[in-house]
Amino acid sequence: MSSGLALISIFVLAVFVGFEVVSKVSSTLHTPLMSGANAIHGVILVGAIIVASHSDNTLQLTLSLLAIVLATINMVGGFVVTDRMLEMFKVKKKPASSDTSGEVK
Repeated sequence: MSSGLALISIFVLAVFVGFEVVSKVSSTLHTPLMSGANAIHGVILVGAIIVASHSDNTLQLTLSLLAIVLATINMVGGFVVTDRMLEMFKVKKKPASSDTSGEVK
């Protein structure tokens, strides 16, 4: 098996494994698990960078750069969703009373 074919095979297998892992998570658990999944997305990004560094032709380089872009979008999106989730748990301060009459109640 040539080196290029092996890299493309690894890429295709990684796509299938990633899809299967993510699709098995129920939608109610997806947001709380997003922060932990960001570490996995970082590993995927590093793997895509390694594949890009070993690419021999234009097709391999194009596919690996596409993987880098998609993994980056996925990781940044995960941080955005995690930030929104954490905002839901912050205690909101009540606004100060706008009573200007000066009377003490």
